[in-house]
Amino acid sequence: MTRKEQVRKKAIHLMKFHGFSGLTMRLLAKELGIEAASIYNHIKSKDELLETVCFEMAKEFEIAVLEVNDIYFNATEKLRMLITEHVRILCSDLDASTVFMHEWRYLPEGSRVQFVEKRRNYEQEIKQIIQLGIDEGDFDDIDTKYAVITILSSLNAIVEWYNPNGPLKPTEVADRLYNFIVKALMKSTQFSANYEL
Repeated sequence: MTRKEQVRKKAIHLMKFHGFSGLTMRLLAKELGIEAASIYNHIKSKDELLETVCFEMAKEFEIAVLEVNDIYFNATEKLRMLITEHVRILCSDLDASTVFMHEWRYLPEGSRVQFVEKRRNYEQEIKQIIQLGIDEGDFDDIDTKYAVITILSSLNAIVEWYNPNGPLKPTEVADRLYNFIVKALMKSTQFSANYEL
């Protein structure tokens, strides 16, 4: 890991615990044991750092959901793949994921508008999966917007409780979440036919 990467990683870790407003260059320098002035050799500002974290992760989610929707599978398979990828991305760096989830509101106005648009596009892609399941007759005829909000709330809560040193791997977490979510979405007759209760 380069010095710049070390500084960035520490800054994201501190932002996770102190929030965007609580992160200062002085605090970061103290944690790293270096002079505050030298921080700027590695990070221009905490605004830039927040933008980098938010947009890099948004890009990962965008790539994942577009790949899922480009594959000709049924809705339940698409949903399984989407949940697996979503969980993988979140668990790959919990510090960055927490910042992504909670601190995006501190993005500069122009960047915040772009970020919200990316988030809406992601939600729209998931809506397509839910609508496909309804059209295929596997999912109940439900409010797709409400379904997406509920699904993402369940998945994104991972950043609050997941322990990478615990007994569950990200793939196991994804499997468990998928089973709960798909059970809620599927028509009772379809669920009984496809899953052993």
